[in-house]
Amino acid sequence: MSSSGASAQAAPLKGVALAVTALALALGTFMQVLDTTIANVSLPTIAGNLGVSADQGTWVITSFAVSNGIAVPLTGWLMGRYGVVRVFVISVLLFTVASFLCGIAWSLSSLVIFRVLQGAISGPMIPGSQALLIAIFPSDKRATALGIWSMTTLVAPICGPIFGGYICDNFSWGWIFFINVPVGLLSAFLCWRNLKARETPVRKLPIDGVGLGLLVIWVGSMQVMLDTGKDADWFASPQIVILALVAAVVCIVWIIWEWTDKQPIVDLSLFKNRNFALGTLAFCLGYAIFFANILLLPLWLQTQLGYTATWAGLVAAPSGVVAVILTPFNARLMARFDARWTATIAFVTFAISYFMRAGLTTDASFGAFVLPLLVQGVAMSTFFVAMLTISLDGVAPQRIPSASGISNFTRITAGAFAASITTTFWDRREALHQSRLVETTTIYNPALQHATATLHALGFSDAQGYGIVLRNLVGQAYLLASDDLFWISAWICLAMIPIIWLSRRSMSSGRPAVAAD
Repeated sequence: MSSSGASAQAAPLKGVALAVTALALALGTFMQVLDTTIANVSLPTIAGNLGVSADQGTWVITSFAVSNGIAVPLTGWLMGRYGVVRVFVISVLLFTVASFLCGIAWSLSSLVIFRVLQGAISGPMIPGSQALLIAIFPSDKRATALGIWSMTTLVAPICGPIFGGYICDNFSWGWIFFINVPVGLLSAFLCWRNLKARETPVRKLPIDGVGLGLLVIWVGSMQVMLDTGKDADWFASPQIVILALVAAVVCIVWIIWEWTDKQPIVDLSLFKNRNFALGTLAFCLGYAIFFANILLLPLWLQTQLGYTATWAGLVAAPSGVVAVILTPFNARLMARFDARWTATIAFVTFAISYFMRAGLTTDASFGAFVLPLLVQGVAMSTFFVAMLTISLDGVAPQRIPSASGISNFTRITAGAFAASITTTFWDRREALHQSRLVETTTIYNPALQHATATLHALGFSDAQGYGIVLRNLVGQAYLLASDDLFWISAWICLAMIPIIWLSRRSMSSGRPAVAAD
């Protein structure tokens, strides 16, 4: 029951065929990574056009991330059962169709459903592109293949905020999804044309259907609870209580099942490895903080500080530029130094970036917002490889794909959970700070008397003047709420450093880590 093992014996591609195929594979990776960031700066526009709040608009982000995280553990089974080339090409085609459906979505509900579909079918795209890039390059050029893959995953987050902002300011928001259609069709066509004769061997494999079903139920219940909890007044709502109980009970059942099943979809026994357990914990929390902040900043800039989507994207993009520039140099350094040191540098640099953001004000310049993102780019250039190096140290080679899959599943899911928690916390802290500011803003307050007198002199009525003062109070309350989150983010990053040093010494090969499959 195998296809030809041609891909295993076939000679590497050369010349134009190699360049064209490598570009097509890179485009597949580019699309998938781009869609994790392109919607961030577009949330206020999407929410406004669909008639929902910006908080509800975050479902567009979290639905994609959660379904993508759940799909990751399935990737290895799919590629073993149907072949890497076939699975990758079909995934790209279905992703293209899902992108078109997202672009024509007529309501938030339809958009979220299509984003769930888009995330679920994109699971094989990143690991598939990496595996095929390695296969088509000569063995002595493998570093070049991995370099192309790595640079693609770094360039896409730079382009995402810029593309998303420009499209929303100048066209319909649907075009942030429509741009995937020609790219996806071209990538699928070129890959199938050049790689169909190089399909990997296939075999019948058992699948842990019970484990997959339990995983979907508990992760889905948890995410729905986090996304809808604030609007439903949390545990005052029977629906939220039921979702929380379902998530908790099914999660426990899932852990027991996966721990005892002979062919688990998620091999939890890997957590017996100290480095894998500690590295995955630190990786998840670090990425959760990172993902929450790249969602929060554009939201704050657009909803409270008057930035357009384009300018919010330009604030976020420089961190990716710095990461692209530094990654090749850091890859060489990481081959010589213990990964615990490079991970420490990453967490310290992340913390510095968040501390810098905690000092921002509502009238800060564009450059003042960009500078902390430049510092964040330094952390990004070492964080991912260092954390995967620590996590995978001591894992047997035959278990690397499973370990990589778990690492990516937990990381992506943690990011989705963090996005929901952060937006809820942000609004709650704003309400708290606003109530405290209002307590001191009375008609007897000299500052308020001076402000209203100035507004009167400018021709504003009492009602207009108080409206302007209230708007400024709300803006200051959101500033203080944002500062709270930046401070918390920084201290969590620093708290991760001792966890890193509880692990064993780990050395990087200086190459990008294996993608999840």
